[in-house]
Amino acid sequence: MDVITRQGGFRGAPTSSGWSFKGVPYAAAPVGEARFAAPRPPEPHEGVADATEYGATVSTPPQRSAVIDALLPDPRRPGPNGLNLNIWTPDVTGRAPVLVFVHGGGFATGAGSTTAFDGTAFARDGVVAVTVNYRLAAEGFAFFPDAVPNRGLLDVVAALEWVRTEIANFGGDPARVTVCGESAGAMAVCTLPAVPRAKGLFHRAISQSGTAHHVHTVERARLVAAELAAELGTEATAEAVAAVPEDRLHAASNAVMNRLTSGRDPRFAAFTRLVFQPVVDGDILPEHPYRAMTEGAGAGIGLLIGANAEEYGLFVAPTGMGDKLTEDVLRATTARICPDPDAMIAAYRAGRPDASAAELFVEIQSDWFCVAPTERLAAARRESAYAYQFAWRPSTYDGRVGACHTLEIPFVFDTLADPWGSGLRGTEAPQALADEMHAAWVAFVRDGDPGWPVHGASGTVHRFGTPSGTVTDPWARAREAWAGREL
Repeated sequence: MDVITRQGGFRGAPTSSGWSFKGVPYAAAPVGEARFAAPRPPEPHEGVADATEYGATVSTPPQRSAVIDALLPDPRRPGPNGLNLNIWTPDVTGRAPVLVFVHGGGFATGAGSTTAFDGTAFARDGVVAVTVNYRLAAEGFAFFPDAVPNRGLLDVVAALEWVRTEIANFGGDPARVTVCGESAGAMAVCTLPAVPRAKGLFHRAISQSGTAHHVHTVERARLVAAELAAELGTEATAEAVAAVPEDRLHAASNAVMNRLTSGRDPRFAAFTRLVFQPVVDGDILPEHPYRAMTEGAGAGIGLLIGANAEEYGLFVAPTGMGDKLTEDVLRATTARICPDPDAMIAAYRAGRPDASAAELFVEIQSDWFCVAPTERLAAARRESAYAYQFAWRPSTYDGRVGACHTLEIPFVFDTLADPWGSGLRGTEAPQALADEMHAAWVAFVRDGDPGWPVHGASGTVHRFGTPSGTVTDPWARAREAWAGREL
């Protein structure tokens, strides 16, 4: 099947439910002087380009944890242009609603071509699915005086612009676009309503385990850039960093991420967020996105938002951290995110008097980083937001991993047969739950209603588990524990 676009033709491959087109460039290659520039229009080509295999991935630092890399491997496909996207369509002559998925990875790793993000099931159910690669780490988010900021965020905007212009050629409806993301991808999704250049490019949004709270001030972003330059022995400019070999830049990026988030260097005691992330620069991102959304930005955009019950279980049980988490470590890690750690720990222990230090660590960190921000944003948009909680817990790691970060992804995409993440979910992941969750996402993309009431004043949340059901205010503890505190 061939499709003709403004940049040239693309030949796709048949799937069990339509057609796929992979590795389609939505912007020019970010190389040379374009490496730290805003994304540029894709280069036209003659004839029909092969789009039957995934394209190049953007160049990123390797995962800092070998355990996480083994469980959730990032595909690495070398090539000249990682700014490409993948499309699954039921019918190139149709007019189906569109889902655009932005992957996670802490704005430092990940790829839209991860096999668990295969969109065949969405196409089967009448949705055109699109997954996106965007620039990450220093190339995407480091703040330099001689470069446009928020390059990775602008890449996502460029992909959405491409979808608006070209998706009709692939059987999609540009007037019915839902942008969806997980983890850092969800943070990007929740930031987009505050980005003027993204206005009108999407009509609904889905946020999985990420919100609008994860951005840097210019001052904090300059600190990151200065540390990166010091690690490299260069000036803190795009020109100087661009002259550094790629592997050395990646090693330095990982070193800086480790140093700034480890808590061991007193200079960065208050540095508790992601090292590379969007920057409130006053232009591309004029104001804090959470404040913008609570003040009406994106008011007409329907929102499906949620979190997993034990987000931080991913970083504790599989890595062996749980065996090393003493009361002293629990206090030290809690002290990094709130000024009164003893009171915070006591508040959580009151509700779970028999919980171990590792279990309290998972709950406190999960609530701080993800659950409490999710509750706040859902409450702020309560009449237009549908909320969910993913609560299915596998038996892996003696049941200690819980409903952890990333666990819901293959349920959403209906890709439980894919090996990605299978070490977390084991062999007993219920297909019926994947059927239910995938159907809810399809319904929201198609109709704007996943099948349960809006969050509302009562705090309605749909809990996905065995069994599933609608519950009221499951995030009360997180809300109360973090009330009045900055997240």
